[in-house]
Amino acid sequence: MATTDKQPTVIKKYANRRLYHTGTSTYVTLEDLATMVRQGEDFVVYDAKSGDEITRSVLTQIIFEQENKEGQNLLPVTFLRQLIRFYGDSLQSLVPSYLEFSMNNLSQEQQKLREQMSQAFGPGAFQAMEEQVRTNMGFFREAMRMFSPFQARAGGEDKPTEPGDLDALKRQMADMQAKLDALSKDK
Repeated sequence: MATTDKQPTVIKKYANRRLYHTGTSTYVTLEDLATMVRQGEDFVVYDAKSGDEITRSVLTQIIFEQENKEGQNLLPVTFLRQLIRFYGDSLQSLVPSYLEFSMNNLSQEQQKLREQMSQAFGPGAFQAMEEQVRTNMGFFREAMRMFSPFQARAGGEDKPTEPGDLDALKRQMADMQAKLDALSKDK
């Protein structure tokens, strides 16, 4: 989202599924909205008939469309399954703030990586990018494993975490926080 005091653009979604950009008085597509997001332009979407805000639903549609494009997959199947497991779980309330924190951290690291590549563009820049991608993917895998309410058991069964495992989860959270602190200090 843009970090200005400017009011977000209002988009209205009509029953015929068309999206109307009130700022330019034109119809827009999901791809147009995706471009606005990439450019840091803030918007809210309202159902034209009911007046309900449906921004989350439209953003989810954009992600769905992007994920269906060939070669555009950002969300691994294991991540999607783990995310679904959080719905209705006692940790559900922690997930949004954790994901927001993780994405902000990733965005900051992405900017640092871009700066490094622009300063020293050459064969080592691509290696640094690959290393950063591997580090970030490991970070996300470990984070989702730590927060998963299920643990893989022998025979491929998922079994709910036992109450006695609470101390183990607390230790894992403390370990993850230490890793996050170390990662932020290294950068």
